[in-house]
Amino acid sequence: MYINKAIVYGNLTRDPEMKALPSGQQVTSFSLATNRVWKDKMGAKQESVDYHNIVLFGKLAELAAQYLKKGSGVYIEGRMQTRSWDDASGKKYRMEVVADTMQFGPRSSGAPSTGGYSAPASKSSPKAPEVLETIEYPEEDINPDDIPF
Repeated sequence: MYINKAIVYGNLTRDPEMKALPSGQQVTSFSLATNRVWKDKMGAKQESVDYHNIVLFGKLAELAAQYLKKGSGVYIEGRMQTRSWDDASGKKYRMEVVADTMQFGPRSSGAPSTGGYSAPASKSSPKAPEVLETIEYPEEDINPDDIPF
């Protein structure tokens, strides 16, 4: 069994670029920055930034181009893919995350994100979100001796 799964949450380093393939399918790409903070042996705070190339297709591409901008936070799930091409200076390679799922981060006003979007697996109509019942817990303390098992 092989697993190719990428999960990243970060901020866009540039505005998304949307293009159309010859087939007419939309494709959007952008770069995502993720930070890592740690303390070294001396106790000093260290920070490192990694940059990830993200590619989205179809409805995900349209949503990203419409709602995301430089600095936006976004959660991406997808798969890693390496592209290669020949250039005048030789063969070039680029590692990308091809997104399957995207969820918007917090808005700049501080309000939480209201949801995300996953690429549809088939051409079926989208389902309405299912309303879940909430559990109401009693306010008084529970006596362990009252539990029947």
